[in-house]
Amino acid sequence: MEKDLFGICPYMTAQKLFAGKWSILIMHHLSEEPVRFNELQRRLPDMTHATLSRQLKDLEESGLIIRKEFAQIPPKVEYSLSEIGEKFKPVLDCLEIWGSEYIEYLKEK
Repeated sequence: MEKDLFGICPYMTAQKLFAGKWSILIMHHLSEEPVRFNELQRRLPDMTHATLSRQLKDLEESGLIIRKEFAQIPPKVEYSLSEIGEKFKPVLDCLEIWGSEYIEYLKEK
């Protein structure tokens, strides 16, 4: 039986945290500014409401994002990166650079 390496191996830990199809893209949008749910859904039109809710909940439970509720009518909820989520920004920058280079590589093939 394979031992669960979450919390032991940094690669396995990162892979499990960002296993959701949309998690890195959500982190990208939240790295720019706090965003409301409906605005995130507009920015990610191919994602269903249920999927976005699930991904946000998973990222919140992992401590990577913060969900802030405002006591007002109509209700307002805003999502932002947590302190540990903010530390993921340089990784996002590297992924953008690498992804752009890979797109160029594909164009050359």
